[in-house]
Amino acid sequence: MPASAWRKLLIEMGPLLLFFLVNWKAGIFYATGAFMAAVATAMLYSWVTVRHIPPMLWVTGVVVMAFGGLTIVLQDELFIKLKPTVVNLIFASVLFFGLKTDRPILKMLFEAAFPPISDAGWRRLTVNWALFFLFLAALNETVWRTMPTDFWVAFKVWGVMPLTFLFSLTQVPVMMKHMVEEEEKAG
Repeated sequence: MPASAWRKLLIEMGPLLLFFLVNWKAGIFYATGAFMAAVATAMLYSWVTVRHIPPMLWVTGVVVMAFGGLTIVLQDELFIKLKPTVVNLIFASVLFFGLKTDRPILKMLFEAAFPPISDAGWRRLTVNWALFFLFLAALNETVWRTMPTDFWVAFKVWGVMPLTFLFSLTQVPVMMKHMVEEEEKAG
């Protein structure tokens, strides 16, 4: 795996893994503080190494600081449990707004990283991801309301990440179906 892929994985997974480990050893409030520090560190690391903080990391960082801060100050774990719901609803809303205004956000963010995909393909991918984010928001609500905190924390790491990876794999056929030749894209 290239260094950039390891860096991206560390930035995305590091804070969650730390959250899980600290929760396991010291409880949700210490885990929340560690999570906040890790997300801030990930943002700083991203800025220092590539002079860029991805938009999703910005959104996550702001919501983690706000909801994590409320969790610690008020000593109420409700807020950190709501964070994934809020983040996923923001992501879904932004994607749907982009579709409504004819500016597919996924295309703007990822066009350079993927083979040429038709506009219809980008729209399909955008709808699929927006719906997936809504699913994750609903799933988070279900899990935190029906399960103990330790289960919810473990689910964030060992449930949501594999689900996201599997969902990503289901999008490969969509991308392949909508791939266009370079000449078609230029014309």
